[in-house]
Amino acid sequence: MTVTTISYFRFGPISDRVWMFAQMGLARRALARVSDIGFWKLFGTGTGEGFTPLPNTGLYAVLATWPDLDTARVQTRNATVFKRFSHRARETFTVYLKPVSVRGGWSGNQPFTPTAAPDALPRPLAVLTRATIKPRRALHFWRRAPAVSDTIGENDDVVFKAGMGEVPGLQQVTFSIWPDMGAMSRFAYRSATHAQAIRAVRAGNVFSEELYARFAILATEGTWEGRNPVSSHLIASAQSADALSHPSPRTREGA
Repeated sequence: MTVTTISYFRFGPISDRVWMFAQMGLARRALARVSDIGFWKLFGTGTGEGFTPLPNTGLYAVLATWPDLDTARVQTRNATVFKRFSHRARETFTVYLKPVSVRGGWSGNQPFTPTAAPDALPRPLAVLTRATIKPRRALHFWRRAPAVSDTIGENDDVVFKAGMGEVPGLQQVTFSIWPDMGAMSRFAYRSATHAQAIRAVRAGNVFSEELYARFAILATEGTWEGRNPVSSHLIASAQSADALSHPSPRTREGA
């Protein structure tokens, strides 16, 4: 089972922000040399909810794939480049993920290997989208983005969300965590603002490449804005699974 990680690093003082901005170029060789790392990307992020073309100079992210969970934990904690980022950062947050479905491509490749189809969609559920925007259609796309950003920011169901940029303004990644498939679907398909924006993007032939992936969350580590926003959902999911595996005597008897 391959494991995907997304690690976020939040920086405070200007000196640390400038240092990390320089690492967007300088750290690439070090990341490529991390033992057992597979596919990886280093991202900047957007302001506000993250889904904007204006950069957030205090937040950066690393996405990577690993052969297993133990390796992912060890390397995101101990590999030199990750330790340097964490040492300078005011806050770090890592999500460990198992891909369950993938559609589309990333620079012509398929970086995530989904497991066999689960009996039920995982709870909580993580969703990652990545799109390459056609340069001549970039203005059309970004005119729609603020409304979508506001809508997801006001959504009470979303557990976690962040927008990232691989190439500023042209190659965008969104990552969000939802308590279940129903909550995600309500936003994606029933939110009028989001649905209208998606229809406009499709009609405008904005993207030259798209990828859409869903993940089960294996674990999280660290904090986001002072707390771990996912841990309570993982605990609830584990308790629910345990209850189904070990029903009470009354449940077994059909009482």
